Amino acid sequence: MVFDIQEHERKIFNLIGDVAAELNYPAFVVGGYVRDRLLARPSKDIDIVCVGSGIRLAENVAATLRPIPRISFYRRFFTAMLKHGDLEIEFVGARKESYRHDSRKPSVEDGTLEDDQNRRDFTINALAVSLNQQDFGRIIDPFDGLHHLEQKLIKTPLEPGRTFSDDPLRMMRAIRFATQLDFEIDPATKAALAEFCKRIKIVSFERIATELNKIILSPQPSLGFKLLFDSGILQLIFPEMVALQGVEVKQGRGHKDNFYHTLEVLDNLSRNTQSLWLRWAAILHDIAKPPTKRYHPEHGWTFHGHEVVGANMVPKIFRRLRLPMDHKMKYVQKLVRLHLRPISLTKENITDSAIRRLLFDAGDDIDDLMMLCEADITSKNPRKVKRYLENYELVRERLKEVEEKDHLRNWQPPITGELIMETFGLKPSRQVGDLKSAIREAILEGDIPNEYEAAYQFMLEKGIALGLTVAG
Repeated sequence: MVFDIQEHERKIFNLIGDVAAELNYPAFVVGGYVRDRLLARPSKDIDIVCVGSGIRLAENVAATLRPIPRISFYRRFFTAMLKHGDLEIEFVGARKESYRHDSRKPSVEDGTLEDDQNRRDFTINALAVSLNQQDFGRIIDPFDGLHHLEQKLIKTPLEPGRTFSDDPLRMMRAIRFATQLDFEIDPATKAALAEFCKRIKIVSFERIATELNKIILSPQPSLGFKLLFDSGILQLIFPEMVALQGVEVKQGRGHKDNFYHTLEVLDNLSRNTQSLWLRWAAILHDIAKPPTKRYHPEHGWTFHGHEVVGANMVPKIFRRLRLPMDHKMKYVQKLVRLHLRPISLTKENITDSAIRRLLFDAGDDIDDLMMLCEADITSKNPRKVKRYLENYELVRERLKEVEEKDHLRNWQPPITGELIMETFGLKPSRQVGDLKSAIREAILEGDIPNEYEAAYQFMLEKGIALGLTVAG
């Protein structure tokens, strides 16, 4: 393996090495940057460990740079971070850690490079490169991490039970790295995931969600979810998703396993988008199938209303996982609620009115919704897949035609509530809402064009029919 350092990185490493020598601090690059460079992956985050004060080293390095960068201090963790060009460089003094059983916050004391490497989560993250003049560039590999990189193996440097018990978030990180890098998890390390899975309960959901989102953003997220499921961790952090797993059979009729179907949809979608929240919509699109599942002797298994129930479940899931409750949650909720609508439009003789309503309800998210619906095709029958995709292409053409004609994407009706009140001398009331709704429905049904004059005339006629009089 080649440790490929870019020229601007080599310059900053030489500088750090020189400043560290003046302070008599042995200094090393450690962790993810070393791993990623050996794997020929881009990396902009650099961790520097020195045997001394990381904060003082950061201050002295910053003083030699032009322009002098601002330093962010994290004194509680004895670390400091500065930005240099496109690089983020964090400095910390070598340390050793000890943990209490009920906390993942360690007691920290000064230590050696060896102590610091011992506390690392995985062998491939315990690699260090010397920045010292006598052996600049030498790779220090106490746990055979180079070999494990070649083997594509995730393995803890110390006994895995101790590593995971000390800091249970490392279980999520093991699965995240295996998913991102397409590595296997060492058998003993994988066994410890299942044995110590309940320790994840002492980790905050903020930290869990950070790792979960990184798994979701990996090239093939299903790998991570299968590991989370097999280890028992998913059952503890996301029981609603686990409830999708399994097939029930009655009178010889079964339904598909909605857990593995969801993972297929997620992988399908992940080939076409890097959007985290669109991927979350894929995860949650069928989340309400367990509570809505019913069996009818004539029709078999049904999941009526799962899109509505699922949309109602989204805020609760986001809140528990400490995911944002803002427009991102609303976006996911909208796609879950609408994900069956385009399917109904693949039938023959669909009216322009139905197309208008979907454009009105989806707004600018219509393209994402269509992408989700196409990813939802997981049939193993190539002819079915071809037919479904052709149907969706017809829907896309209809959407485009109606949008060009009626301009309904993110549409607001041309008549406002204020204008209705002014025209008829009304105060805010149910009558105003009823008139606004009638105008919107008339446009969506195609009874009147999406134009101000037509809508205004309709408002006058409808208002008079309701017994209202135009204000003088």
